[in-house]
Amino acid sequence: TAFLHGNLEEEIYMEQPKGFEVKGKENLVCKLKKSLYGLKQAPRQWNKKFNSFMASNGYKRTHADSCVYIKQFSGGTFIILLLYVDDM
Repeated sequence: TAFLHGNLEEEIYMEQPKGFEVKGKENLVCKLKKSLYGLKQAPRQWNKKFNSFMASNGYKRTHADSCVYIKQFSGGTFIILLLYVDDM
């Protein structure tokens, strides 16, 4: 379900899903507003959304590994977050 809510940067169209065709308009296509699971753009869009969320909360992505985020506090303490997504 992680990939169901990503915003799309390009226009993507798909055939009407079987069982949901509009009678008399079966030859029309649907324009996607959000990414779908299985869409090749879905992982990239999800990662962009996640990275934006982490940055807005003060985390910085490391140069060595784009799946490692660090947030440092004034007292010298810090949080290291490692991201692992099986579908990436």
